[in-house]
Amino acid sequence: MAQNILRLPDVKLSCGLSRSTIYLRISQGLWPKPVSLGGRSVGWPALEVMAINTARIAGKTNEEIRQLITKLERSRREGFE
Repeated sequence: MAQNILRLPDVKLSCGLSRSTIYLRISQGLWPKPVSLGGRSVGWPALEVMAINTARIAGKTNEEIRQLITKLERSRREGFE
């Protein structure tokens, strides 16, 4: 299954957050870590961004969001095993 990778400008448009807020949320466990695209380039899987946005819209708590992040990042690693 093909996945799109969103770069930071597209992520910012999708979620309405600033760069600094996205990275703050990463440090708080409330946003998935970016994936390396090589060199100094990073991006986020579009499906993960959509999942987080959907959870926020649904009114999930921060703890529920953290659990979702853990699940999403685990599925990244397990996807190629």
